[in-house]
Amino acid sequence: MSKSSMIHRYKWYELIGIYAGILLFLTFVLAPFAEGFLVSLKPLSQLFSSPYRFIPENGSFAAYRTMWTSVPGFGWYIFNSFLISGVSTIIVLILVVPAAYAFARFEFRGAGLLLGAFLAVNMFSGAVLLIPLFRLMRSFGLLNTYFAMIVPGVAFLIPSGIWLLRTYMIRIPKELDEAAFVDGASHFYTLRRVILPIAMPGITVVAITTFIGSYAQQFIYALTFNSKTEYMPLPVGLFAYFGRQEVVWNELMAASFVGIAPALVVIFFLQRYLVSGLTAGAVKQ
Repeated sequence: MSKSSMIHRYKWYELIGIYAGILLFLTFVLAPFAEGFLVSLKPLSQLFSSPYRFIPENGSFAAYRTMWTSVPGFGWYIFNSFLISGVSTIIVLILVVPAAYAFARFEFRGAGLLLGAFLAVNMFSGAVLLIPLFRLMRSFGLLNTYFAMIVPGVAFLIPSGIWLLRTYMIRIPKELDEAAFVDGASHFYTLRRVILPIAMPGITVVAITTFIGSYAQQFIYALTFNSKTEYMPLPVGLFAYFGRQEVVWNELMAASFVGIAPALVVIFFLQRYLVSGLTAGAVKQ
């Protein structure tokens, strides 16, 4: 059934309601980003003018040029954020792929209990475990290093990654494994040569969600476990910007958008893999 025939199933007033709901949802989601971008274009004198103007008058990209000097080390903060997120994503994938394969293919005692424990981990906020994590990082000598921000992030991202990839691997027919075993292949060879190529859409979803999750949770760990500027990620670098006597809001908004722009570009080019990975297996062929 084509998309056009599916759309024609709705009456005109139902379509109006559907598109109105989508428009309302997008308005609430995108309005803060639109306002933040317009603030970055406004001169500082217009930010607190009365009456308030949503559209900037004589707007310019001057704040995007001056914020590089207003936020010292801004480029290094972006590098640190991507380094932490990238290394966390690689570690999570290395651990999640074989674990998800084991939970999807093998039946062993305590599997359900372990999966439930993984799910329970995601119910805890990282802030609740900051003190025990701080003591643990200090005992291993990881404070004021990249690993002080990578290790806790990886620990909290692995459970959701296992659940996502396990669900995808369950949909892969077991007959493929059996055919490989008949030919004398080991479990590791089957995973590497048979399952991984088929599971790449699911692995891509896990990689993207892990990268976004790691990028989003850097603030709390970096603020607690790191005090050195050379290891500081972007969220903490922008937070330090608030410590000044006067906050230049247009430059702060410009720095925020420049900081998230590379991540948005990555997501934009990988979104088709994300959509295909989330919907793969939803319809039985």
